[in-house]
Amino acid sequence: MAKEIFISNQTETLNQDIYRELKYLTECVEQLYPIIVHFINIKANRWEFAFGQNIDKQLMFDAKRIELDKTQGIIIYSVSKLSAKQLGDIQALYQLVLVKNRQILKQYIVYFLQNNVEEILFKFADIIRKIYCGDEIHLRGLIEFSNYCARDCLYCGLRKDNKAVLRYRLSSKEIIDIAKSAMLLNYKTVVLQSGEDYAYSIEQLCDIVREIKQQTDCAITLSVGERGLADYQKLRQAGAERYLLRFETSNQELFKKLKPDSDYKARIKCLKDLKQSGFQVGSGCMIGLPGQTAEIIAEDILLMLELDLDMIGIGPFISNPETPLQSTEKGSVEMMRKVIALVRILTKNTHLPATTAVGSIDPQGRQKVLRCGANVIMPNLTPQMYREHYRIYPDKICVKEDPDDCHGCVGAMTISLGRTIAKGYGHSLKTKRA
Repeated sequence: MAKEIFISNQTETLNQDIYRELKYLTECVEQLYPIIVHFINIKANRWEFAFGQNIDKQLMFDAKRIELDKTQGIIIYSVSKLSAKQLGDIQALYQLVLVKNRQILKQYIVYFLQNNVEEILFKFADIIRKIYCGDEIHLRGLIEFSNYCARDCLYCGLRKDNKAVLRYRLSSKEIIDIAKSAMLLNYKTVVLQSGEDYAYSIEQLCDIVREIKQQTDCAITLSVGERGLADYQKLRQAGAERYLLRFETSNQELFKKLKPDSDYKARIKCLKDLKQSGFQVGSGCMIGLPGQTAEIIAEDILLMLELDLDMIGIGPFISNPETPLQSTEKGSVEMMRKVIALVRILTKNTHLPATTAVGSIDPQGRQKVLRCGANVIMPNLTPQMYREHYRIYPDKICVKEDPDDCHGCVGAMTISLGRTIAKGYGHSLKTKRA
């Protein structure tokens, strides 16, 4: 950051992380707009300078004071060079960093979802990603080991009532052998994912986990649906470190409509049981669901904050011609980017993947979300003969590629973004593990 920032000692009202974010936000704003911003501590009726650039005294006559809360504010100089919309965008972004009240925070999240503020939002989200997560991209090798599912979710191609799917189940040996192949590609995490297929007992899954831990140097993420607390505890004791279970939407009415044979409260209880079991927990939502509003997405984000997730998976809704939602419009990449950016700014150090789904609706989709907060990619290790049958949604990318091809593609993408591939396990940054 080129411009020198002058700092007073009057910063005791802010913790150091928030203070650092506000400094970077100020620099970000000043790079995009022809203005200068001073951050202020408010004590009673006194406005005391906290940080900002030196200014020409003439600018004092073209300034606007904005009270952000009872203890902080900003003064914008050269304010006449801003439109009313730009002024509102800048204030909203400062509020996003500072606001703690849930209802007020929701209002600002909705503001960003409904307004065209992409450049400043994405730029700042990428700065937050760099501060809290660094420039590493973590690779998780995905093994889709079964496409059987006991659920009948309206949006998913794996739903049990879809008779057009050629079903498959991998044996324990096949799963373990694929996990072993991940080491040859230097992946430090494998993700074992399936539909909710209860043909695999907890004992069998535990045996698979134990064998992978014995034969590889990989962390294990599971994504096998809703189970009981005792089952989660067994899987954790067997050696699995992480578990993914997306809630898809926080709106209970929409949840019931899209997942008619599921229970919202049971889903949330599973997430709490996973945390109690010692897992690093991942969850998330879909963007573009029929009936979804900006207010609902804001509630999704607030639920992510409430759950204090280690990983958050956010993907676009893509209609599947073999489901009841076959003619529904798909989610947009731009809304995806807004949500990823907001989640990065608000959650700080949560791992956020650039999903295969966003790459399936836009050839540059993964790169776009990696530029606004994402820091994880999940290359597919599933054998080609099975990949095309794991069709949650149509036109999925990488279906015809070998794992080596995916690895090379991801490596080239990482270099093009000026980032590096992580060499560690990529455990939760919230637990301070390596």
